[in-house]
Amino acid sequence: MNDGGVPNIIMDNLYADGKVADMIVVMPNGRAAKDDSRAGGYGSAGAFGEFDKDLIGSLIPYIEKNFSVYTDKDHRAIAGLSMGGGQSLNFGLGNMDKFAYVGGFSSAPNTQRAAQLIPDVEKVKKENKLLWMVCGGADGLIGNSTQLKAFCDENGIPCTLINYPNEGHNFTVWKYGLYNFAQLIFK
Repeated sequence: MNDGGVPNIIMDNLYADGKVADMIVVMPNGRAAKDDSRAGGYGSAGAFGEFDKDLIGSLIPYIEKNFSVYTDKDHRAIAGLSMGGGQSLNFGLGNMDKFAYVGGFSSAPNTQRAAQLIPDVEKVKKENKLLWMVCGGADGLIGNSTQLKAFCDENGIPCTLINYPNEGHNFTVWKYGLYNFAQLIFK
């Protein structure tokens, strides 16, 4: 049994079953560190926060230049797990001109508070096509998602939070997140 995320297998099966729209999936390392090799070490937590500059300034333009893709936000999604979940919420909601679909799976403490993520409620209501989260109820990080979900509910922003009550910070939750999020985007 493979305990890893196996996103390639999940996506291949979804494609084979006709359950997802055509898309290119890009899975970068979410740290913008000068030396992100094993020798360079884990690096600082700030490298996660700086990744949006690499993502928006380099990676997205590279994909648009080298692949036949749509270049508008309605054809772009961002999602991630753990630290990447926090980045996805921060970068996706912070760059609504770039992303229409945002997913956070067990989003980590780097997740900004809801009022910071969504300073303009009406803009999010109008422009975001999907705000979708999943987290294990036994995961110490569930509070990051529940505070955002509560803010959205209070402000009439469509938002989904799926809670796996007995699961922790693990690939069971993340596989579920990818499997379902992928089927909801670009529809």
